[in-house]
Amino acid sequence: MFANFLTVTGQVATLFLMMGVGFVLGRLGKLTEEGRGQMSYLLLYIVTPCIIVDSFLVEATPALMREVLVGESVFLSIYLLTFLLTLLFFRRQPPDARDSLRFGTILGNNSFMGLPLVEAVLGSGALIYGALSMGAFNLISWTIGVMLMGGRQNFSLRRAVVNPGVLGLSAGLVLFFTGLRFPSPIASAVSFLGDLNTPLAMVIIGAQLAEADLAACFRQPRLYLASALRLVVVPLLAALLILPLRLSPALYCTVVLLSAVPAAGATGLFAQRFGRDPVPGVQFITLSTLLSIVTLPLFAVLAQALSGL
Repeated sequence: MFANFLTVTGQVATLFLMMGVGFVLGRLGKLTEEGRGQMSYLLLYIVTPCIIVDSFLVEATPALMREVLVGESVFLSIYLLTFLLTLLFFRRQPPDARDSLRFGTILGNNSFMGLPLVEAVLGSGALIYGALSMGAFNLISWTIGVMLMGGRQNFSLRRAVVNPGVLGLSAGLVLFFTGLRFPSPIASAVSFLGDLNTPLAMVIIGAQLAEADLAACFRQPRLYLASALRLVVVPLLAALLILPLRLSPALYCTVVLLSAVPAAGATGLFAQRFGRDPVPGVQFITLSTLLSIVTLPLFAVLAQALSGL
């Protein structure tokens, strides 16, 4: 088990080294807010749908079909359970901080950090399960997330189902269940664009951290509570609750890993979009990302041990 821990730690360290590149570029002023915004747009609207679609270009065996359906149900169930859990916390916080901390506890950094982590730890074959999480992530963020940050008046069913993650998942599922395939040049282009996900995501996160007031993040007890929920309580509950389902080792480990990633970058973005104070969300993202250096390898090894991988 110790050997597995060292292996996973090394893989996580690789991701953080790529984040270090973005951090240095941000501190030197070579990767500005405008540049991060453009890179984020490319990642969210082009790269993420491509990696989702590409992950579904595999043979749809009966066993894998069942796992796809079960996996999507599991991801949605964990999000809903986490939402109910967050209602017990942060009641005495100011509304902007309360809602940002709840949002970031429910929604982890699946796209920017989760998919690269799944690929690094479990291999590209497990990305199909990570793609399922992206569909669930987008459905929850544009329903529960919008109602948390913007209220019922800002909820839109159209936005909940028409967004890059859900559209990419829908296209991938059609290709997966029908067996249809793109012509070779298109398939290659989709695959190459999907390959940008890991380095691009890590550089963006690093540049975002460069803008944060790191000292302020370490002085607030509420951020430690939120980080403990996001990085320890949620993945531990996921690991224990889905264990009786006897999922395949790859799907089980993917669910646990994606439950253990730090707060989603969308936490600050949604706060800003709906006129809320973005600072608590950005601080939560920063602290949880830094603390995940310790917690992610632990849960990766725990998931592998429990799944028998």
